[in-house]
Amino acid sequence: MNPGDAGIAAPRSDAPSDGALPGDLAIWVFIFAELAVFALLFAAFAFARAAHPGSFARGQGALDRGLGLTETLLLITSGYCVARASRAVARDLLPACARWLRAALALGAGFALLKTFELHADVARGMSLAGNLFDMFYLSLSFFHLMHVLMGLVILAVVAWKAGAGRYRAGEHSGVETAGSYWHMVDLLWLVLFFLLYVSHPSS
Repeated sequence: MNPGDAGIAAPRSDAPSDGALPGDLAIWVFIFAELAVFALLFAAFAFARAAHPGSFARGQGALDRGLGLTETLLLITSGYCVARASRAVARDLLPACARWLRAALALGAGFALLKTFELHADVARGMSLAGNLFDMFYLSLSFFHLMHVLMGLVILAVVAWKAGAGRYRAGEHSGVETAGSYWHMVDLLWLVLFFLLYVSHPSS
């Protein structure tokens, strides 16, 4: 008997089965590799902070927490929009999917612009890679993450264009899931960075 004849909806072809990762396998290989790299950088940051608590405390105290919090809200809201886009395309609501993706793109671009402004201001007031350890880690981690954001914005722009052009549908939207998986990685990494750089304080 056909499942539809019994009143039971057949599963969609590209919806991940229980325990399966959304999107293409290649993006998850990339994501796990990037997470491993950032984990090593976070560990190095933690060791350096433990060895030089005073220097790190002074460096953190000079950062603008208001800007950091605004950047966090922009990126988290952008991630929410991507999640809504994935839900919309799974329900075959392509115009809604495209709108959510464009909103995510605008919010992500807002984060990138604000972070660029913050980094420019930090360098203008004397921060440099050749400065103290905190400055080196802060600038390196921030710039490395910003490069991932910019790459994510390119991916979101392409996927948003395809969604607006009707290239996806309920049974075929792995591109949206792949873009969403990458963007959620960017969100997660920033949350860790925000905590390490702006919120947590080294023990004296």
